[in-house]
Amino acid sequence: MAVAVDAILKQHLIDPETCIRCGTCEEMCPESAISHDDANYVVDADLCRSCLACIGPCPTGAIDSYRIVPRAEAYSVTTQLEWNSLPGELAIDGASGNGIAVAAPVEVPAATSQLAAGADAVSGLAREYGSTVPPWSAAHPYANLYDAANPATATVVGNLRVTEAGREYETHHIIFDFGKTPFPVLEGQSIGVVPPGVDADGKPYRARQYSIASARDGERPGYNNLSLTVKRVVVDYDGNPVRGVASNYLCDLSVGDQVDVIGPFGTSFLMPNHPGSHIVMVCTGTGAAPMRAMIHRQHRQRTTAGFEAGRMMLFFGARSTAELPYFGRLDRIPKDLVDVNLAFSRIPDTPKRYVQDVMRERSADIAELLADPDAYFYVCGLRNMEEGVVLALKEIAEEAGLHWPTIGPALKNEGRLHLETF
Repeated sequence: MAVAVDAILKQHLIDPETCIRCGTCEEMCPESAISHDDANYVVDADLCRSCLACIGPCPTGAIDSYRIVPRAEAYSVTTQLEWNSLPGELAIDGASGNGIAVAAPVEVPAATSQLAAGADAVSGLAREYGSTVPPWSAAHPYANLYDAANPATATVVGNLRVTEAGREYETHHIIFDFGKTPFPVLEGQSIGVVPPGVDADGKPYRARQYSIASARDGERPGYNNLSLTVKRVVVDYDGNPVRGVASNYLCDLSVGDQVDVIGPFGTSFLMPNHPGSHIVMVCTGTGAAPMRAMIHRQHRQRTTAGFEAGRMMLFFGARSTAELPYFGRLDRIPKDLVDVNLAFSRIPDTPKRYVQDVMRERSADIAELLADPDAYFYVCGLRNMEEGVVLALKEIAEEAGLHWPTIGPALKNEGRLHLETF
């Protein structure tokens, strides 16, 4: 018996085994079809229009998952929230081998998609101009080499606190060595760390994602190791006490401990490799990790005969100097390597300054780089910062007489503006 095309659905799902809960898909979805609980990210079949806005930014590919189902029996959000893995493929009578076409993803016109993304003039800026393609000269990244079923094992060879002691918050610089296990990474990529143990429901903890804080040739040059910048979480954004599972696990690690690692992840938040390319880095807190990696790489590259280093600018924000990771070490960065600009928002008797405020103070320099096709911009930190940063770029461009309707799309299409927030 023939099956009506409309009765069959190619349902968009998220693979819970490879999802690392970075939240990118939910942020990118213009239809609010993606939601999550403490365990899973899920897609509401009634809201999803298959616009594919969530596919490219996903660092693991978990979002690029589908199952053919009878439309009337689509997997509900409640069902998806209970999954530990994707269900098997269904054998639907008449939908396979009988010439029945399965409903294809809906093609959403570009204009419609842009209207959805930019419905709010400010809140849509990051989605509208953030790029999901790497710089043209970026090195080829390796991704998804290890998963939860087959993790790589790393040994802790260093764990150093990099914020002032005696404070409520603390941030650690942690170094993993992979020994003889291949684990190639690039600046801007991330890894997933799998905490041992089970959650309140008796399920194994899922991997947590952390940006790599060291150059591609290792925290120590020529070694198969890498570093992370990890903040120990003790309260949530509302001030309520909380004990972050993965962050506390990592900060409590001792030299010699072994850790399960998956990844690496990320194929677009990568630094350019061509001579003379410029890099503008904007970050808060542990968002400094990929910026540290890029600075590491550039510093080592400068010793290479014939290498032409471009300009590097860093805009780094925190509530106070005590909470700024690597604060003392920033003073030791060669001035001719990185132009460092700091912003603090909670210093007594001092006006609040955020990274976008300091960017505006350096508007002449930033405008020059916005107009330069060899300049690349990277933003990493709390999600609520990205809109302010992109708005600052837009305003700086317009005040300098630059044509933002041309520059803005070019930043996205040419892989020149990258946003990685959490």
